[in-house]
Formats: sequence, C-alpha cells, structure tokens
Amino acid sequence: MIILMLAIALISYLVQQNLKNKFEKYSATPLDSGMTGAEVAQKMLRDNGIYDVKVQPHEGWLSDHYDPSSKTVNLSHDVFYSRSVASAAVAAHECGHAVQHATAYSFLQLRSALVPAVQFSSNIISWVLLAGVLLINVFPALLLIGILMFALTTLFSFVTLPVEIDASRRATKWLQSAGITNSYNHPMAVDALKSAAYTYVIAALSSLATLIYYISLYRSRR
Repeated sequence: MIILMLAIALISYLVQQNLKNKFEKYSATPLDSGMTGAEVAQKMLRDNGIYDVKVQPHEGWLSDHYDPSSKTVNLSHDVFYSRSVASAAVAAHECGHAVQHATAYSFLQLRSALVPAVQFSSNIISWVLLAGVLLINVFPALLLIGILMFALTTLFSFVTLPVEIDASRRATKWLQSAGITNSYNHPMAVDALKSAAYTYVIAALSSLATLIYYISLYRSRR
C-alpha cells in the first residue's frame, strides 16, 4: 500500500509538470481572433443565453474557477488578459461550469451539495485521523469516524470527475463551433484540457488509495 501511494504521488507530480509545460506551450500560441480569455468567456456565456454571470480576474497561477454561489467566472491574470489558445481553453472550460449550473447538470448539483460537509471535514479530518490512529486500541470508533469523514472527501473527488470532463466537453465543442479555434490550434485546446483533467483523475485515485490505507489500518488493529 505504501508503494502504491508513493507511485501515485510520483505520477501526480509528473501530471502536474505536464500540465505546466502544456499550458506554457499553448500560452505561446495566439488565437487568430486576438480575443482575450475574458472576451472568450463573455462570448461563450452570451452564446449560451447566460447574462447573469460576471467574468472577473483572480489572483494566482491557474486559479481559474467558477463560483456558483456568486455566479462569477474567476480567471487568473494569465488567462483573463492573454490572447492564447491556452487562455481560450481554460476560459471556455470555466464557462462550461456556468452552463452546467444554468442547465441544472446533476453532477454539479451533487458536488455543490457536498461542498459544506467536505469543507467542514477538511478542517478537522487530519486531527481526527491522527487521534484515531494513536487511540486505536482504546477508542477505535474515533478512527472509524475519521474514515467516514475521509470517505466523504473521496466521494467528492470522484463526483468532481464527470463535472470537469463534461465542462471540457462543452468547452471544446463550443470553441470549434464558434470559430474561436481552427483546425490547426483546436487540437491544442483539447490537449490542454485533457492534461488538466488528468490532475483530477490522479487526485481521485490518490484519495481512494489513502482511504483504503486507513480502512486496512483500522481492520488490522481491531
């Protein structure tokens, strides 16, 4: 199990590096239209009949996200102001989440419903698991509570997968149909979003491996 977790950690690092390299590469490829990431986002929202979502810049590298609570598409400065294939792909992907929200996409609704519980668990889960391991012989129920809390975060990771994959599908389909990308650079946009999707896959697998580790630890100490 330890070897598996180390292998996943190594793969996660390689995937992150691959994403960084792809983003840097495709950030150097300009769009023929000269549109910024912000302009791409605004056009995708309008084309999907969405007028109540604001597109705004956000601090941090690749910190791009859609916030359903405030109905904002938050784009990092490297995406918001850039006129590249990479920025168009990322901006369209985040707007894909806005389209999911507007159309009541079931997996996005499920993920949103899990957010409060996951946020609460994430604040204390490491302490609960640590205490559970230390007190396994006198208070085994504590580790079980920690496992159940961690299982919730693992579920969240797997629910996130279809949400992200669907957002990328909507983004790449729109980028092509709207003429934002062409036959030359569209494969680049697809490749960039696939590289980003791999990070979510690895995160889900890592969470599952960690969950299995704690379950096996609980069962072996019983």
